[in-house]
Amino acid sequence: MPPKAPSSASDVTPQSFARKATIFTVVFALLTVLYRFLDSHLDWFYILNPTDLHDLSLRAIGAHGNDTTAVVAYITKELSDKFPGGYINLDQEWIFNNAGGAMGGMYIIHASITEYLIIFGTAVGTEGHTGRHTADDYFHILKGTQLAYTPGSYEPEVYPQGSVHHLHRGTVKQYKMDSACFALEYARGWIPPMLGFGFADGLTSTLDIPTLWRTTWVTGREMVLNLARGKL
Repeated sequence: MPPKAPSSASDVTPQSFARKATIFTVVFALLTVLYRFLDSHLDWFYILNPTDLHDLSLRAIGAHGNDTTAVVAYITKELSDKFPGGYINLDQEWIFNNAGGAMGGMYIIHASITEYLIIFGTAVGTEGHTGRHTADDYFHILKGTQLAYTPGSYEPEVYPQGSVHHLHRGTVKQYKMDSACFALEYARGWIPPMLGFGFADGLTSTLDIPTLWRTTWVTGREMVLNLARGKL
């Protein structure tokens, strides 16, 4: 009896194609339902909130004024006391951040799947695109002034020390930090999709591989450690 010829991709029957299409549709539908359910219950996973962070920022500024080193220490100390167990990174691992054409330094205080908290700023000023994100972003100004612009407006939005610039999820602006400006930046929502914006300039413009590696290492480390603690 002659051996059977091996089957080829062209031998796919309409029945097998329909079965695969059905499986794909069912899996996609289940994942969509899961995403919508989790997205509508993100509050379950947050440990921080913008109201408390604003109050903390104002108290830190009230205690230390323009001594930003002391302001940051005040904030991280209180958060560490409030959330023991490693949720707050006390190692000030400052890293350059290039995103949306702007450049500054950042210190990652907390990073998880649904939240991040960083100190971001520069001593020399910067300007760029905010990005369009899958999370609400709260910029608590600790020092200096931030300006923002939305197309159609003829005047800038002005955010001085002690104020909060809330960039709503899915919206976008131009922003500028005149001279020295530092902020406590808090994002709540889906954080992983935001990482592409944070890496894009490094991959396509600066090609600063050591900085990209440090950013990836610190962010990934904090996210994994918080997942291990049960923090999504």
